[in-house]
Amino acid sequence: MSRRIAVPAERLPASGQRGLFECEDKSLALFNVDGQLYAIDDGCPHQGASLCGGKLEGRVIQCCAHGLRFDLASGYLLNSSRLRVASYPVELVDGQAFIVIVPEESVS
Repeated sequence: MSRRIAVPAERLPASGQRGLFECEDKSLALFNVDGQLYAIDDGCPHQGASLCGGKLEGRVIQCCAHGLRFDLASGYLLNSSRLRVASYPVELVDGQAFIVIVPEESVS
């Protein structure tokens, strides 16, 4: 079963910005790309470096440690379907943003 994590309004990043969001057992990076919100695990799947501080180009984030580039929408390494950072949908309900955490076993 999925869970929804409310994002306080003051923690929502402005367009073109990002923020680190700590919740329970997760460290999430939240990005605002032209008004669209994307949430991913903050740790690069290669060696765990933070992705939040990486170079952002459109909806692509580049890991500052080794240069790997991930699509924020899918979580996949560019030009690959093998390496992926966990990505989570962000829902807006009556002006409130929620990061939706879906258990791995539910993801197909």
